[in-house]
Amino acid sequence: MEFKVLKEFLDEKADKYNHPDFIHTDPIQIPHLFTANPDREIAGFFAATIAWGQRSTIIKNMYQLLNLMDNAPYEFVQNYSANDLNRFKYFKHRTFNGEDCVFFIQSLKNIYLKHNGLGSLFQHLYLQHQNIVDVLSHFRQVFFEIPHPERTQKHVANVLKGASAKRLNMYLRWFVRKDNRGVDFGLWDKIPMNSLFIPLDVHTGNVARKLGLLKRNQNDWKAVQELTEKLRIFDSVDPIKYDFALFGLGVFEKF
Repeated sequence: MEFKVLKEFLDEKADKYNHPDFIHTDPIQIPHLFTANPDREIAGFFAATIAWGQRSTIIKNMYQLLNLMDNAPYEFVQNYSANDLNRFKYFKHRTFNGEDCVFFIQSLKNIYLKHNGLGSLFQHLYLQHQNIVDVLSHFRQVFFEIPHPERTQKHVANVLKGASAKRLNMYLRWFVRKDNRGVDFGLWDKIPMNSLFIPLDVHTGNVARKLGLLKRNQNDWKAVQELTEKLRIFDSVDPIKYDFALFGLGVFEKF
């Protein structure tokens, strides 16, 4: 497919799926439940963290997790007691279990106490490093700077070891992209949209390969870089809007 035709096709699909109707089908509905930014950031971080598997299960388990946090994630993270953490003992989403959940809550409390919150931390790291690879790597160091179960490390992607970091890239998309379409929040304006990387999963990877946008067979960081560089040619300001196109084609249209 020639460049002009492919760009028009992707623009059309991005426009179609980057729409409020998309929200009720997707884990991004979880941070949309809240109006206060710290609640959105924390709820969104958990939703992105467990965003693998069937979307209906992800969303169901996120409502359960929010209920365990009294549907007030920021207040809970700030003020929980040791006894409050016992209620997470039986929470489970695939390999993310209660032990992981408890540490995430403890780490998030540390981030809000010592680093002024997730939004401040990510934006500070971008201003410091000026590239997302170093931001994601440094964020992981901060997240695990307090004592933690070794098993929990697998739930925060390590880009330095080649992980695609799909969930972290998706989380950044949610909070960095600003286009007033009502889906992404656009709250973290110190991070430019064109610095973002595509949240690469099975659907986006398969569609990208069928369209000739991605040659690498593995869904790893090298594939993320390859595909994102192609998308930046189509839109140098907002390349990750095409996540809506590739994901929508794969999930909704079985392209």
